[in-house]
Amino acid sequence: MITAATATAPGRRRDPRWPRSFRLLYAAALVDGIGFHIGHLAVPVLAVSLLAASPGQVGLLGALSTAAFLVIGLPAGVWIDRWPRRAVLVTADLLRAALVASVPVAWWAGGLTMGQLYVVALLTGVGTVFADVAAQSYLPELVGRTRLVAANSLMMSTSATLQIAGRGLGGLVVQALTAPVAIVADAVSFALSAAILGRIPAGAPRRPTRPEADGFGRRLGAGVRHVFGNPLLRPLAVSTAGINLTMQLTTTMLPVVFLRELGLGAAVLGLFLGAGGIGALLGAVTARPLADRIGHGRALWLPGLLVAPLGGLVPLIGGGAMLWAAGLGWLALAWRTGVGNVIGVSLRQGATPDALLGRMTATFRFLLTGALTVGAVAAGLLGQYADVRTCLVVGALANALTWLPVFCSPLRTLRRPPDA
Repeated sequence: MITAATATAPGRRRDPRWPRSFRLLYAAALVDGIGFHIGHLAVPVLAVSLLAASPGQVGLLGALSTAAFLVIGLPAGVWIDRWPRRAVLVTADLLRAALVASVPVAWWAGGLTMGQLYVVALLTGVGTVFADVAAQSYLPELVGRTRLVAANSLMMSTSATLQIAGRGLGGLVVQALTAPVAIVADAVSFALSAAILGRIPAGAPRRPTRPEADGFGRRLGAGVRHVFGNPLLRPLAVSTAGINLTMQLTTTMLPVVFLRELGLGAAVLGLFLGAGGIGALLGAVTARPLADRIGHGRALWLPGLLVAPLGGLVPLIGGGAMLWAAGLGWLALAWRTGVGNVIGVSLRQGATPDALLGRMTATFRFLLTGALTVGAVAAGLLGQYADVRTCLVVGALANALTWLPVFCSPLRTLRRPPDA
């Protein structure tokens, strides 16, 4: 296994090829991502079209899928800094495969309820907590710190490509074969991902870098203090959490808009969401050259300022030309998010020592995915007690301000990521 130490050893010529362990991690993410994006579309479509879910129920379903990050997101970082990360990834995939598979089985048996969807969403989210934190903490170990931006760019651009293909394919599968069949693909992808991850060579047992005299609470607090005490990480956390919350306000209500208000099918919804994948892919691909040209700090806030007016097109979504205009706005928002993901994740990893990677990642995932939970709840409440269009307008207006925390911090003119 190539580690950060060997990847940067003096006198050693860096191999341009990716290490085998990273290639396996990448392959697992590829397989898992296809199923995830299909299931991410199929589950709310199933709830709306087959179980007649209300806007409030759709919002609750979206909130429960990320609520685990608020409950165990921070403790997960402490555990993952001590556990074998490969074992965590494999176990999380197998548990999620079993949970997701229960949905189509219950549907075909005639016993599926919204209650079961809620439970599956919540418990699958628990597995996602551990998988996400472990994967981001594992990456520096597999590729070395000098290749983090390149590795994250590859991972994020692939994720964006899968968002295009997965949601577009998911819409077609749901349209042609029903949502339960599409959810089967999600379960299968988790199982295949676990099999691929199991082929990564096991590294040496993880050992603490210093005596672990501190209690669990102090170790957890060290990760939180690292994020909120760092003048670069703190504004990044606030800005990115705001982006997640405001984007979730829109994403949660889009199935209701397309299927009920506009009378369009799941295939059109999948294509619209796929346009966001195109934007995220463009963002991931352009992030590195953009950061090299204008600096990493400017690459975090300037795209947000530029796309704010285009984001205002999304609440105007309708038939004909307005559908295309809203799609352009959605693509622009996703481009900004794609740029921020690559630069932000690389900055976080570069500014954090190895011993704190799990806790730093868990703190960010707690904040960022917790923001998704809050956004989904807020979307459900606005959709239920105001109307769906109000939810979209609030999301667009708030998103237009999310670049300000970075602009008003030392990140504004940062040229290069710091070295932990």
